[in-house]
Amino acid sequence: MIQARGLARTFRSRGRSVEAVRGVDLDVDAGELVGFLGPNGAGKTTTLRMLTTLLRPTAGSATVGGVDLLADPVGVRRKIGYVAQGGGTAPECKVIEEIEIQGQFYGLSKAQAVSRGAELTAQLDIAGLDQRLVKTLSGGQKRRLDIALGLIHSPGLVFLDEPTTGLDPQSRANLWEHIRSLRADHGVTVFLTTHYLDEADSLCDRILVIDNGRIVVEGTPNELKAGVSGDGVEVGVPAESVTDAAEIAGRLPGAQEVSTVENTVRFRVPRGDTALPELLRALDTKFS
Repeated sequence: MIQARGLARTFRSRGRSVEAVRGVDLDVDAGELVGFLGPNGAGKTTTLRMLTTLLRPTAGSATVGGVDLLADPVGVRRKIGYVAQGGGTAPECKVIEEIEIQGQFYGLSKAQAVSRGAELTAQLDIAGLDQRLVKTLSGGQKRRLDIALGLIHSPGLVFLDEPTTGLDPQSRANLWEHIRSLRADHGVTVFLTTHYLDEADSLCDRILVIDNGRIVVEGTPNELKAGVSGDGVEVGVPAESVTDAAEIAGRLPGAQEVSTVENTVRFRVPRGDTALPELLRALDTKFS
């Protein structure tokens, strides 16, 4: 559904160049719910804007929904739905007016837009709000309306940019269920950006983490948690014994990331409280 190779974007201002995205490779299969995480300034938003045709890449290539991103951006827009972080509704408009306008932007007749809108608002638990002004909706209702607008043309792929930011815990949990339903019940591929680790863990089949403009790690939530779980242990030993101590530490059950710095051995184990006494006994036997 999404394939990108070497996707990059450089911004130039006042003679300076800033590499916001530095050669991103990513793949998203049809029917996946993929999370895209990263700290502020990591390149997350820039990547999303490129994939949704809002920003032209400086380098690289991509196909989105089976359409070439550079050769046919209009074709990409027909294939995708996009829900921006800040929303795109006008506060003074009625809900039904927003639905009709969005549908007509995608070539639907007024009757088709109303029919499709009724279907989506029912699915997203905002049915009966047609005559309400957008500004009178709650935060959770507005976000569900944003999602309905992003799905009005029945895309197979939808981009959700931090959809639960600013919502209370109950509204977040409610929206999570609707996001799950997009994939599980309607077969929509979802590309979700978020800052919430619990959100990514709960919702996503797979997670991509970007930092400094590059994808630094990817995997299922369980794989990523397993990679950083356990306890970090740091033990000081005489400088002449560091190599032997590191070898002993490496033989401990579940030991990972063994390293040495001057007279210190560092490593990670599932249970530091049991590994440390075992290590100390082995060191005492070795050097006594």
